[in-house]
Parts: sequence; C-alpha cells; structure tokens
Amino acid sequence: MKKIEILAPAGSFESVISAVRSGADAVYLGLQDFSARKEAKNFSFEELKETTSYCHIRNVKVYVTMNTLIFDRELEDALECVKKACECNIDALIVQDIGFANMVHKACPSLHLHGSTQMSVHTLSGAKLLKEMGFTRVVLSREMSREEIKYIADNLDIELEIFVHGALCMCVSGQCYFSAMLGGRSGNRGYCAQTCRLPFKVDGCDHALSLKDNSIIYYLDDMESIGVTSAKIEGRMKRPEYVASAVKACYEKREKGFISTATMENLKNVFSRTGFTDGYYTNHLGHHMFGYRKKEDVVSATEKLFREIRTSYKDEMQRVPLKGKFTLRENESPTFEVTDGKNVVITTCDDVKGEKALKVALSEEKAVSQLSKTGGTPYYFSNIETEIDEGITVPISFLNKIRREVLGIMDSKRDFDYNYNFTMPEIDFTPADQRITEKRAEVRKIDDKIGNDYDLIFVPITISDEDLEKVKKKCSKIGISVPRGLFGREDKIIEKLKEFKAKGINDTLCNNLGAVYFCKELGFNVHGGEFLNITNTASVLWAEEYGLDDILVSIEITDEQINALGGNIKRGLVSYGYIPLMLTRNCPVKSGRKDCRTCKKHGKMQDRKKYEFSLYCDGNCVEVLNSVPLNILSEINKKFFTFFTMEKFYVENSVEKVENYGENNGKRSQTTTYTRGMYFRGIK
Repeated sequence: MKKIEILAPAGSFESVISAVRSGADAVYLGLQDFSARKEAKNFSFEELKETTSYCHIRNVKVYVTMNTLIFDRELEDALECVKKACECNIDALIVQDIGFANMVHKACPSLHLHGSTQMSVHTLSGAKLLKEMGFTRVVLSREMSREEIKYIADNLDIELEIFVHGALCMCVSGQCYFSAMLGGRSGNRGYCAQTCRLPFKVDGCDHALSLKDNSIIYYLDDMESIGVTSAKIEGRMKRPEYVASAVKACYEKREKGFISTATMENLKNVFSRTGFTDGYYTNHLGHHMFGYRKKEDVVSATEKLFREIRTSYKDEMQRVPLKGKFTLRENESPTFEVTDGKNVVITTCDDVKGEKALKVALSEEKAVSQLSKTGGTPYYFSNIETEIDEGITVPISFLNKIRREVLGIMDSKRDFDYNYNFTMPEIDFTPADQRITEKRAEVRKIDDKIGNDYDLIFVPITISDEDLEKVKKKCSKIGISVPRGLFGREDKIIEKLKEFKAKGINDTLCNNLGAVYFCKELGFNVHGGEFLNITNTASVLWAEEYGLDDILVSIEITDEQINALGGNIKRGLVSYGYIPLMLTRNCPVKSGRKDCRTCKKHGKMQDRKKYEFSLYCDGNCVEVLNSVPLNILSEINKKFFTFFTMEKFYVENSVEKVENYGENNGKRSQTTTYTRGMYFRGIK
C-alpha cells in the first residue's frame, strides 16, 4: 500500500523549508494573483521556480493554487499565469472555477488538475464529474465522514485529498457569501473577512458560527487504509513554525504509528481555538465542535516555543537514498558512479590517478566512510560498493571533492523539466443576447399564498403528494430543487428523483456539481443554480458544453458583468428572496447545547448589531439566510436584459411591499427592508 502523502501549506519560502525539513511529501502555495489566500505573502514566478527546484531535488511535489472565482476581465491573465507556472515545472494546479479548469485542461492536458475543496464536492457523482473533465484529484469537503469518504474511494479511481489539520469554516467551502454580502469581501475571491469568527448569538452561545480547528491526524493510518491519497494541512496564512509542527505530527503518526506528547503539545500551543475537533470524520456533530480563540490560546504561542520548533528543522532532512560505486585502479583516474534509482551520475577526475601508497593504502572502509559524508544535503547513501586495487591510494581531499561534485550534478539532474505543451486558448467574449423571459420561483414552504403567475416553480424534494397537488393548481410546470448539501444521502435523493420522473416531472434545479451529474444521468432538464458560482464566459461555455438547459449566474457578479457574458446558453439571475449566506452541516443551534429540532425548520440567529438571520434546516444541512431580502424586481428591465427572474421563497411566500424603494442604495441599516445585493456595488 502506498503511503499517504503529507501535504503542507506554504505562504512563504520559509514555510517551504520548514515543511520539507519536517517530512512533507508535497507543498501547496499561491501565486500573487488568483489565490484564495490573497493576504498571504504568496510567490512570484522567480520564487516559484526556486521552490520547485528546491522541492524536486528533495522528492517533494509542488501544487499551485488558483482556487478562486475568476471574472472575464481576468481570464487571459489567469491563463498566462498557468502557462508561466508550467514553465516553473509545477506538479499540479488546484482550481475552483469550473470554466477556468475546463479551459486549462484543453490548453495543457498533461498538467494534473486538482479540484479544490472550494468546488464543494462531497459525493461520488461530484467526483465522477471532475474525473470525466480530466481532473486527477479531488479535494473533498471538510464536512465528510469516514464512511462517506470511503464510499467514494471504493467506487471511483481518482485521488482523494482530505484536510487533516487546521481551521474549519462553519460553511461548506465555496458556498459562503457572508463576507461578500455584508462587507464586499468575497471568500470565493480570496478576500474572506472571517465574518463567522465574530459573535453570533443563538440561545446558549455567543459564537454560533465559530468551530474549533479540525485535527484528524490520529486517523492517518485509517485514512490510508480506506484509500485516501493525501493528508492536507490547512494554514497558508500561518507561521513556518506552525507548518513544521503540523507536518511533524503527521510524519510521526505515519512513520511511527503514534504522535509524541511533546509534538502534540507544541501543535496545540502554536495555534488552536480552545483545542481541536474530529467531529466531521467521526460523524459526531454537536456543541463540542464549537470554539473560538481565547486569551489562553494566544499566550501559549510564545517566542520560546517558536525557537524550539525552529531548532527542530534547522538541518536538512536526508530523505533521498542513493547507491554508489567507487572504482580506484593503479595509474587510472578514479570514478564514482551514483544513482538515485532514476538518474545516474558518473564522475571521473583526470588530474588524479591511483598510486602506490607510501604508508597506508586506501581501505574500503575509509573510502565508504568518506564518501558517505552527505551532511548538509538531502541525500544519504544506502550502499556504496568499491573496487580498489590492493596497496593503492588517493588523497582524502580528493574523496571529499568527488563526493561534492557528484551530489552537485545529481541536484541538477533531479531539477527536471516537465516540458509542458501549453497552447493558449482563444476566448470569444462577444456578449450573447441569450435570455429567458419566463418567470420562475423556488419555494420551500407550500401554502395557498403561492402566486399563479409563474411559468415554472421549483419545489423541495421533500414535498408531500398533497402539497404537490396544491402547486399543480397554481402552475402547470413544476421542477424539483435538489439540495446543495448531499452529504450521505445521494443514493436516497436519486431514488426520490426517479419517483418524481415517473410522475411526469422533468425539471431540476441543481446547485452542486454532484447534482448536475446525476440529474443529467437520470434524463432531467438540468437548470444550473446560482450556487454553481458561474462568474465568467468560460463557465457559461462549460455549462453549455455539459448540456445544462440554462443557468442562474452567480450572485457575486455585477449587472455589467452579467450583460457582458458570452456563450449561447440561456441565463438569468435571482431577483428576490432571502439569500442563503452559508450552507452548514453542523447546526448553529447546537453551539448552545440545544437539540437541532429547536430551530423548528427556520430558527433565528442574531449578530452583534442585533440583526436576525433565519436558519433553514432540512434535517441534513442548515442554510443561514440573510437578515433582509434581496429585491431588484423594479431594476430588471432597467439594468439587465429581459432575464427570467428566479424568486426564492424560503421563509415567506409573498413579495413584501417595499416602501420608498431605491433609498439607501441597498445598504443594510436598522430601517432597511431590502438589499440589492452585489449586483450594483460589486465585490473584491
């Protein structure tokens, strides 16, 4: 069985060194653009080349993250970044944007693509979709249990990467709009303001959106046994000492089967939020997973501790085994042949020849001892054979010289070139006048208030037969809204969809790549939702190519960006409703030691400014809804094409009367009754 990869974060070259010298098999890092950690130091292309050379010599891989959503104006620059990164000999690219990934794969098929956790993939179907697109690895959602991970590993031949240590977002990665909606800083663009770490009150708890850091390093051998390829450590924003501590803990567990008390204590002291949690992997959710950074967590990270950790990685880790053969004949130039199993280096020195020893001949033991002195390098000799004529010698200084020469040449051979063939694709950005004029709604609560002026109504998959008949009286065309959170219930949802298909329902609204895959397989008309995060022409083209009927564009792009999108697929936008700002698997209500049923399908949560956010629970996941509804109904014909509009009714079924519409420019205040979202103000 291949050992599980230890994958370390690197926000700087200092972190690369700390990771490699502590035992990492790979590092992941961001460039100065298109990285989900914009505030990390990140790497220039010169630094990236230095890093790949340093790592490849030491048997360590380098993965570059371009895991943000990309706008049309940035696509060409983003592709140029990939081209330059390929010239630096990266081992793989980690991406979020589905359209950008599609273009990169066509431009450079030999470059390994890893699907970022920002793609929200947590089902077998989602992993299948990525594999069909050419991805070689998927970074699964942090919220998955052991059984859910194993199910994918057992049924699909694709590399799986799991976060084993570091910060836990309350929201499923790629599905958080809290920071963007409230402050214009998008987590999907690398500018997350960590809104979830602020006080949010639910009965019994003041930090209802803050989880402890994830740590499942103790389960490394178990993950390896079920087929996980890579154990990923979170923390590109953190210090090199943190990186070293986390890598060392993983290395000890993998190589020794246990983590020393000292190593685990260092890891806790260098950074934690009231300790760690393994709740998602063990499928044991609840209040014990919640925590926030307190004074005692901060003061434990002392300079004395950092000095001790730095000492642990001050020297090279000799991790590259070599075999050598030294030959010394009388009156002939000596040779030293060395191999790392792939590369062969043969060094001969013409200005020195074997000669009769005047006193002591060179022994095999002395030659091997001298040639094996590889301190300060990443190499060690597992074996050196010798062929030395009897009574012959050479100066000891020569042995040192020939060793240094052969290791230097080995460095250059191991600093290989992938010779990627990157063909820059052409992008047609011609705006497309592709619109649907029909009016649609997504409804969660079924009652008599549902209007009859909709052309298509999407109802929840949990709808009863009685409620389905109510909707049929109001609208002749009905579709099913497939939940975004599919954790552990994909097969049940597929069976339920088959029942709806048998009843003559042929339309589905899909907001997850896994749902897109299985709804297409089942023969439904697939309507892409706004949470597929379609923000550019490349993603529009992907949706068209993949066979979606139409799409809702992301709620994070402006009216100008929407109208400028190319492609021929029909598209629209959300025009009204309480927008879900988070999709969570752990219920905020549980932070206060309450049973999840306390939320009664849509409970309330309050922030420090007394705004209330509804919680909508479907029994599997919770959506945190914005405190005020989005409403751009009067703007549709003024600002946008005559798009179809998707109106979302999650906590009510009638559009509220908005007094003095247009005042406050959509800003939130105690008197604001609506928001215009990000359509007009944009985001970072």
